[in-house]
Amino acid sequence: MSRLEVCGLSVEIGGRRLVDDVAFSVPVGAVTALVGPNGAGKSTMLRALSGAGPRSSGLAYLAGEDLFALGRRDRARRLALVEQEVRSEFALTVRQTVELGRTPHQSVWSLGSADDEAIVAQALVRADAEGFEHRQLGTLSGGEQQRVQLARALAQQPSLMLLDEPTNHLDVRAQLHTLRLLSELTGEGMTVLAALHDLNLAAAFCDHVVVLADGRVRAVGPVGDVLTAELIAEVYGVEADVLTHPRTGRPLIAFS
Repeated sequence: MSRLEVCGLSVEIGGRRLVDDVAFSVPVGAVTALVGPNGAGKSTMLRALSGAGPRSSGLAYLAGEDLFALGRRDRARRLALVEQEVRSEFALTVRQTVELGRTPHQSVWSLGSADDEAIVAQALVRADAEGFEHRQLGTLSGGEQQRVQLARALAQQPSLMLLDEPTNHLDVRAQLHTLRLLSELTGEGMTVLAALHDLNLAAAFCDHVVVLADGRVRAVGPVGDVLTAELIAEVYGVEADVLTHPRTGRPLIAFS
C-alpha cells in the first residue's frame, strides 16, 4: 500500500526558508487535506515532493521507496502533480494534453497503444472533461483547464496524487464532482494529498488533515480532531464555531 511518509523536508529559496523541517504521513484509503493560510508553504511543499520544485533537505518515502532517489521517469510513474495554473507553450488539444499522462509508461518511439487510448478516454470521463476533448487547451476557461489537468494526472495511473487547489476556478457542481472523485480514488488504493483553501470542503470530504503555517506543520490527524475553533483562531487569526453537520455528522465551520 502506497503510504506517503515525509521526513524533515525543508525548502529554502533566495535565502528564505519557505518550508521548515516538515514531517508527516499520509495514510492510504483516506483523502488528506493540506490546509493553511496564504504563504504557508503548501504549493512549495507539493512541488518539492513531486520533484517539480527545489528541495533543500529531507526525505519522502512512498510505500517505503525513496521518492527523491528515483529518476524523473520512474517518479512520474508513481506520482502525479495537479497544479493550480498550468501554461503550455504548445497548441495542444485537450485530448493531446491528457495523452501526455501516458508518456512515463511508453517507450521512446511509442505512438500509444489501444490500452493507452482506453486509459485516456476513461480519464477524460472521470474528470468530467470528455465534452471538449477536441478543443485547444488555450481556449478553455480556468475551470475547464483544471479538469483537463486532473484528467492528465489520472492518465498517469499514479500511486500518489498531489493536488494544489484542485477546486480552484471550479463552480460548485464541479467542486463536488472533483472531491467525490478523490474519495473514489482512495477507495481504489491511491494515496491523495490535496491543498485546499476552503476549510468546509476539507471538513466535508477529507478524513485526514495536515495544517501548515509559516512553513511548519502545526497539526496532523483526523479532520474532526484537528479542525477545532482553537486551531483555526491560532493559525488563521479568525473566530469560528465548529459545529456538527446534521446529515453527515462531519464538522461544519461557521465563521464570525
